[in-house]
Amino acid sequence: MSQPVQPPNPPQQPYGGGQPTDGNPYAQQPGSPNPPQPGAPYPPHPAAPTGNPFAQQGAQPGQFGGGAPFQPAPPARGNIGLGVLAALGAAIVAAILYGVIAGSIEREIGYAAVGVGFLVGFVGSKVGGSNPAVIGAGVVFSLVAVFFGQLIGMSMIVADALHVSFSEIFFDRFGALLDVWKEEADFMTYLFLLLGPVAAFGGARKAAG
Repeated sequence: MSQPVQPPNPPQQPYGGGQPTDGNPYAQQPGSPNPPQPGAPYPPHPAAPTGNPFAQQGAQPGQFGGGAPFQPAPPARGNIGLGVLAALGAAIVAAILYGVIAGSIEREIGYAAVGVGFLVGFVGSKVGGSNPAVIGAGVVFSLVAVFFGQLIGMSMIVADALHVSFSEIFFDRFGALLDVWKEEADFMTYLFLLLGPVAAFGGARKAAG
């Protein structure tokens, strides 16, 4: 007795074949990349934007420290006019102080002449910088300051001896005062005149350094 012939089993499709399974989100779609295997790490996701416009987008040469180092601005040069005026003001003050000291003790002091020159040169260069015009003005003003300081001191001495006012000797009889200065001038008088400009040059270098 013959057995009935069983129809052959239909061929089995491999798992995840070309036809997607309805409702299975893991079914492979045509043309889609292979699904992640069990235990395999997920591919890295791009970082979400943070809203920071300064976030680094790759190495950009020359941006925020990537280029040449920062160069500071050059220092502003001193004002020549203000330096000359400052030296002139210091010379007027120094001449009065020098004359008052010399007239009070009735003699001149070399250190006082040096102090006059140093003050004039230092103040002028401190305000106007190390410009040659400012240094030259300080040298000239210091010489004039020492000279007028000597005249002020002599006027105080003569006014005290004649029992007259200082202004009468210094302003009303200025010509006669110059004649007395020429007669009384000696080596030390001219040496003190020289010390003022030398000290002014040293004071200017000190201020510039």
